[in-house]
Amino acid sequence: MDATHAIADALSCAEKHAPFLRLMAERNPDLAEALRGDGVDAAMALARAKAAAEPDVARALRIERQGLALVLAVGDLAGVLGFEEVVTQLSDLADRALDRAIVAAIAERTPDAEPRGFAVLGLGKHGSRELNYSSDIDPILIFDPEALPRRAREEPVEAAVRIGRRVVELLQRRDGDGYVFRVDLRLRPSPEATPIALPINAAISYYESSALPWERAAFIRARACAGDIALGTEFLDAIRPFVWRRGLDYGAIAEIRGISRRIRGHHARGQIFGPGYDLKRGRGGIREVEFFAQIHQLIYGGRETDLRVPATLDALAALGAAGRIERDVEDVLASSYRLYRTIEHRLQMVDDQQTHSLPRDAAALDNVARLHGLDDGGALIDLLAGPVETVGRIYDQLDDDGEDSRRLTGDVDVLERQLADAGFPDAQAAIARIQKWRDGSVRALRTDAARSALEGVLPGLITALGHSPDPNGALNRLDDIIQRLPSAINLFRLLDARPALARLLGDILSYAPALAEQLGRRPELLDGLIDATALDPAPSIGQLGAELSRVERGADYQQMLDSVRQKVNERRFALGVQIVEGAGDPIEVAGGYARVAEAAINVLASAAIAEFQTAHGRVPDSEMAIIGLGRLGGGALTHASDLDLIYVFTGSHEAESDGARPLGAVQYYNRLAQRISAALSVPTASGPLYEVDTRLRPSGAQGPLAVSLTGFERYQRESAWTWEHMALCRARPVFGSESARAALAASIADILDQPRDSARLLADAVSMRAEMARHKPACGPFDVKLIDGGLVDLEFCVHTTQLRDRTGFDPRLGVAIDALTAAGRLPAGLVEAYELLARMLVTLRLVSPSCDAPAEATRRLVARACRHESWEALLQAYAAARAAISESWQGVVSQTEEVH
Repeated sequence: MDATHAIADALSCAEKHAPFLRLMAERNPDLAEALRGDGVDAAMALARAKAAAEPDVARALRIERQGLALVLAVGDLAGVLGFEEVVTQLSDLADRALDRAIVAAIAERTPDAEPRGFAVLGLGKHGSRELNYSSDIDPILIFDPEALPRRAREEPVEAAVRIGRRVVELLQRRDGDGYVFRVDLRLRPSPEATPIALPINAAISYYESSALPWERAAFIRARACAGDIALGTEFLDAIRPFVWRRGLDYGAIAEIRGISRRIRGHHARGQIFGPGYDLKRGRGGIREVEFFAQIHQLIYGGRETDLRVPATLDALAALGAAGRIERDVEDVLASSYRLYRTIEHRLQMVDDQQTHSLPRDAAALDNVARLHGLDDGGALIDLLAGPVETVGRIYDQLDDDGEDSRRLTGDVDVLERQLADAGFPDAQAAIARIQKWRDGSVRALRTDAARSALEGVLPGLITALGHSPDPNGALNRLDDIIQRLPSAINLFRLLDARPALARLLGDILSYAPALAEQLGRRPELLDGLIDATALDPAPSIGQLGAELSRVERGADYQQMLDSVRQKVNERRFALGVQIVEGAGDPIEVAGGYARVAEAAINVLASAAIAEFQTAHGRVPDSEMAIIGLGRLGGGALTHASDLDLIYVFTGSHEAESDGARPLGAVQYYNRLAQRISAALSVPTASGPLYEVDTRLRPSGAQGPLAVSLTGFERYQRESAWTWEHMALCRARPVFGSESARAALAASIADILDQPRDSARLLADAVSMRAEMARHKPACGPFDVKLIDGGLVDLEFCVHTTQLRDRTGFDPRLGVAIDALTAAGRLPAGLVEAYELLARMLVTLRLVSPSCDAPAEATRRLVARACRHESWEALLQAYAAARAAISESWQGVVSQTEEVH
C-alpha cells in the first residue's frame, strides 16, 4: 500500500477509535487535508508554520502541539513514521516549547535583556529524546546568578523562580486550546525544600556531595535541552564524574534493583499479565527494559565511554556491540521495547491521557487493538504475551544476589501474626513494606527518633488498616505518603497523640483514593482534621472569603496564591472526609464544595485585579464580572469538579485604562481574565487548585476570553445555539459588584425568557443528547452523570422544559425541578431521582471514580451516604430513578417525533 492510501486509512482508523485524534482532525481540517494530499512532511511543516504565525506564545505552543499530535499519530498509524522518528519529534517539540517559553518569560520581565543564564536539563524520556505520545516532562531548572536578567533590587533566585513559574504556566496551563506538556519538577534535589530553579554552583555541590544513588541513574539520560545550552552543558560536564564512576558501584545497581522490586510490589495489580496489565511498570514491561540497560551502563560506562548514550535502544545497541550483553538479548529487548512503546502510544492516542495500562474493559481493549490494526483485544494480548514473559525472565536473572527479602528479626514474627489476624490477605507483602520502614531505607525514617515514633503507632495502624476493604492497598498508599516526607516523625507523633486519627487515616486510605492521593502530596492535610469543626458543614461564602483573605503581613501576590491553595485544599479535603465518615449529607457537602470554590474565586479574582491594576490602572466606569455555569452555577460541586466560567466586563469596549501602561478595554479584560484563570488553576508550591473551563463563553474557544456585557447579550440573542441557552439555565454571577451581578442576572433572565420555536428547541435538544451519547458515552454502570437515565438526561428534561415553557428558572437543579413539578410541567418523583443521583455522584467521584461498582466494603459506605440500608436497596432505588428519568426524557423525544 502506498503512503497516500496508508494515511487515508490511518485517518479513518483514528476517527473510529481515537476520540482525541478525531477532535484534532476536526479542529485542524487543513492539516488533515495536507496529510491526505501532500503527506506527513508537508503537514508537519504546515503545523509549525501555523504556530509560527501566532503572536501569542501560549497559543502558538498549543497550536503546534495540537497539530503535531495529529500529524505524528497519523504518520505512526500509517507506518510512514517509525517509532524512533515519532519519539524524537515529540522530544524536539518539548525542547522548542521550553525554549520559546523561557524567551517569553524573560522578555515579559526584562524586555531588553538577552535571554541567558537560565537552562533546562531534560531527564527521563525527555532527556533521552524518547518522549511518549502523552508524556509529561521532568526538567531540572538551573540558573547563573551572574548572568540571569532580573529587575532592579530583585534577588537572582527570586527572578529565576518567577521565570520558572511562568515557563511552567505557559506549558502546563489548560485553556480552550488544551495544553502543551505537563511539567513535573520533583526530580530536583530535595523538592520539598528547594526553589524550583537552582543556582548552578549549589546544584553542582549537591550532586558532588549529597545525591542518592537513584539520582545517578537519572542523569544517565540527562541533557541540556533548552534555554542557555552552554550553561546546561557546563553543569552536566561538572557532574559527569558523579554519574560515571570508574569503579563498579554495586550500591547504585542494588538501588535500581530495589526500585524495580518496589515497583513490582507497589503496583502488584498491574503486574498480572492480561487486561489491566501495566506496560510501563509491569513485570517484563517498559521499565524493566530501561533498567536492564541502565544497570549495565552503570557497571561498565565509567570506563567505556561509548556506553554513555541516553536512549534505551541506543544503549542496548552499544552494550551489544561492546559484548556486554548477548546479541540475542539485545534483539529481544529492543524489539520488545519498540512494541511496548508503540502500544503505549496507542493507549494514549485514544483520549490524550498519560496511561500505560491495558484497559480492563473488553470493549476498550478491543478499541485499542483495532487502533493498532488488530482484530480484537485477544489478539493484542497474544501479541504482547511472548515478549512480556521473555523480558521478565531476562530481567529476573539480574536479581541473583540471594538476598532473602523476607528475613525478619526481633518482634517482626509477632507482627506477621498481627497482620494476618488483622485481615491482611498478603501478610508477607505487608511485612516487606514495614521492614523497609524499620531498616531505615526510606528517607523519612532514617533517624532513630523517626523509627521509634513508627513503632509507637504501628499496632494501631495495623488494626485500622486491617479493617479496611483493601488492607494491602491501604498500606501501599500509606507508603506513598511516607515516601514523600522529608521526615515521618511528626506524622507518627501526631497519630500517637491523637489515636482517633489513625482510624480516620485508615478510612481515608481504604475508601477514598482521591483523598489518599491528595494526602500523599500534602500529608499536613491530616493536621486539619484535629480541629473538631473540621467535619462541620462549610460556612458561608462571606466567612470563607474572610478566612481565605487572611495572609501573613507583607505577603506578596505569589505567597497569597500559595496561602489560598493551602486553605482551599484543606477545606476540600475535610469535606471529602465528611462523606467517608458519614458526617455530612453528600448534597450538603456538594454545596460546601461550591461555597469554597466561590469564595476562592472572589478572593483570587480580587487579588489578581489589584495586582493587574498596579501596571495598567483601571478602566473608568467599568469592571470585571464572572458568571459560573454548570455545577458551579448550580451550587453543587464534586471533589473533582472543574469551574465553568464566563468573563464579562461592564462599560464601553472602546474605553482605555488609566495606568502607567494603558490598555484598551478589550485587551485589558482579556489579559485580566487570563490572570484570574491562572490564579485559580496554576499549581504553586502548595499544590494545584481548580481546572478552569471557559469554553462556554460566546463563540467558545474561538471567541475572546472576556466579552463586554453588551457583546454577551447580543451574542446570546442573535448567535447562540440552543445548547448555549440550556447552559445558561444553570448560570449565575459569582463575582462582581452588586450592581454588576444584578445587571448580569437580569440579562440572563431576559435571554432565558425570550420566546422560542418549540419544535426547533425540542429537535435541537434531542439531537444534542444523541450526539453527546455517541461522542461521550458512560464510562461504566455507575457513571450516574452520563448513563441512560442519568443526570445529563435529567438536565436535558429540565432545561428543555424551562426554555419551552419559559418558567421554573433556577440554577439549582433541585429547586428548578420542584418548581416545574409544582407547575405541572414535569412528572412527580423527579426530585427524589435527582437527589439520589446527586448523592451517588458526589460520593462515587470520591470513593470509586472508575465508574465501576465499588469494592464490597465500600458499597456499604455508598449506600449509607445515599440514605439506604443496603447496597441492594440502593441498586433498586438507582434503577427506579433511572427509569423515571428515562421515561420523562422519552416523553420529550416522543414530542419531537410527533412534531415531525
